[in-house]
Amino acid sequence: MQFTKRLRDPIRRGEITCSIRIWKRPHVRVGHSYKVGAGSIVVDKIRQIQFDDITSALARRSGFAGVADLLKIAKHGAGETVYLVEFHYEK
Repeated sequence: MQFTKRLRDPIRRGEITCSIRIWKRPHVRVGHSYKVGAGSIVVDKIRQIQFDDITSALARRSGFAGVADLLKIAKHGAGETVYLVEFHYEK
């Protein structure tokens, strides 16, 4: 799971613990770890949500200024399904 460079330090500090992804199908699995710099994130939970569930508060919790800012980054390829991925960082 890749993160834009500006999100990596807040993830390492534990300030960002979720990510919105728009995929055809999930690309991560609960309990698996994914490299982020010197450490990794471990996926705690993944669930499908609707576009209407993406609020300004959720966008900020994900490290973005607002919904529009988040949606510019969240869509990967031709996917149309929205996933909320919750995780924690481990060194």
